[in-house]
This record gives sequence, structure tokens and C-alpha cells, in this order.
Amino acid sequence: MAAVTYGLMATDATAKALMGQPTPGGIALQPAASQLKHDAHFFHDVILMPIITLICLFVLGLIIWIAIRYNKKANPVPARWSHNTAIEIVWTVLPVLILVGISLFSFRLLFAYHDMPTPDLTVKATGNQWNWAYEYPDQGVPEYISNMLPEAEARAQNVPYRLAADEPIVVPVGKVVRVLVTGADVIHAFALPAFGLKTDAVPGRVNETWFRAERTGIFYGQCSELCGVDHAFMPIQINVVTEAEFAAWVVSKGGSMTPKTAAEAPGGTAAQVAAGTSDAPVTTTADAAAATSIPTAQTATTPTAPAAAPAAAPAQ
Repeated sequence: MAAVTYGLMATDATAKALMGQPTPGGIALQPAASQLKHDAHFFHDVILMPIITLICLFVLGLIIWIAIRYNKKANPVPARWSHNTAIEIVWTVLPVLILVGISLFSFRLLFAYHDMPTPDLTVKATGNQWNWAYEYPDQGVPEYISNMLPEAEARAQNVPYRLAADEPIVVPVGKVVRVLVTGADVIHAFALPAFGLKTDAVPGRVNETWFRAERTGIFYGQCSELCGVDHAFMPIQINVVTEAEFAAWVVSKGGSMTPKTAAEAPGGTAAQVAAGTSDAPVTTTADAAAATSIPTAQTATTPTAPAAAPAAAPAQ
């Protein structure tokens, strides 16, 4: 056990040099860059691996003991009994207890994924055959297409081929990012190991996940649902930058960090305005009615003064 643990630690130490991407020859999970992935590491390394290791060693020892103790040479006359109540109770109850223990940690991790804090921004990711489209409704950044970098360009920029994209997702460090995931044609999957993300992109359905990057850098993922002939050419690249760099990027994309109304940032901001959690001005019913030329209830029920009657003709 100590040798296995040391090997995992050594591999993890090597993997830290390749944060956000696969490590050649690595056997452990990718280094974590968000709290959700740290929790996933704990569940895998501290809960699942010791249990699986002990079960495998127990079964291996049991097989070796049976092969030696009950082979034909050592035991020429087989036993006549076929049931043992105590053993049957143990091998039924013990696995149940193990599964219940695992489920306690499993549900805690699952709740962490679903218990999203108040998001600071929203990114909509749409899977296409075979690229990704991204949109920032909170900042009014219109949809743009992200394709895989050609091999020659990736080599020239010294970035990993088939992982680097020409138009990455850009998010600020330390902010809660809500990702709305959907598909335009077939089922895709939005997966980024360093953040512990993997969410199906289903046509006609919007799934939700979130992350909060704890450090700046470039992080790579891929579509992880077999979606067609070019499934292997749908990389996901997330650039985590400072708030100032993010603001500059938003402006370069034609967006704004302070949209004036919810209509300028449909989706996330509209929901935040409705909940009273946004700094954007709240549009009143009267303002909305005036903007859309729909009369309010007060306007509709106010009687209109009758037109003045024509003057009588002078008497002859």
C-alpha cells in the first residue's frame, strides 16, 4: 500500500508541471484546479482506492488459499455440505455496509456539484458537429464558434494539438462560472478534467454545471460523448485570466461588463434581475409597458374625454 501511495504521489508531482492537460505516462487523475475536483480527488484517492485495494487483495488471497487448500491432491475427499448460514449472512451484509459507506461520500460530492453558489457569470456552450459555440449572456457577448487549431498552427504556438482551440472560453479567476450546456444536432458532452466537469449536451435540453477556477492558466478538455466521425476534433479550451484581462476580452468581443438592461444580456442577467441579485436597474411594469407600447391597466381603464360637439348654426 505504501509503495502504491508513493507511486501515485510521485506521478502527481510530475503531473503538476502539466496542469490543465494530460500527462504522458500519468496514472493518476489530472491535478485539480477547482474545489469540486479536489473533492473528487478525495473521494477517489481516500475512499474508493483503499476499499478497492483491500477487496482485490482479499479476493486474491481467498483464491490462492482455496487453490492450495482444496485442490484434489490436498483434499481428495470433497466435503458434502453445501450451505453455511453464517458465511452467507456475512457475504450479504458486509457488501451492503461497504456500499452504504461509499454512498455517504458519493452523495456529498453529488450535492456539491448541484449546490451551485450564486453565479458571477454565465457561459452557454452549444455542441455542434464538430465544434463548440459559446455565448456570454451576462456580458452581451454574442455566440462565437470555437474550432480545433490545425496541427501546423498548434506546433508553431507550442500548444497541444487536438486540445488547443482557436477561440477559447475566457473566464476570470476566483469567480463562480455557470455553464449552460446544450446540443444543436446530436448528443455531445462538455468535459474538462482539471475542473471536474462532465455534462451531456443534449439537443432540446439545457443542462447546467459550474466551476470556480482557483488559479490562472490554460485548461484543456474534449467532447467525451461519441458524436460522429469527427468526435476526436472537438477540443475545449478554457483560459482563466485576471478580472482586468477578462474585462478587456469582453470589450474586444463587443460585450460590456455593465449591461444597462436585462434585455442587453438575456439569460443569466434576466434571472438575476428577477431575483434582485443584479446591479442592473430593475425595469418596472410601467417602463416595460412604455417600451413595448402595451398600455398598462391604469391607461386602459382611464376614460377618454368625448370630442366636443359641433357648434350650432346661427339662427336665421
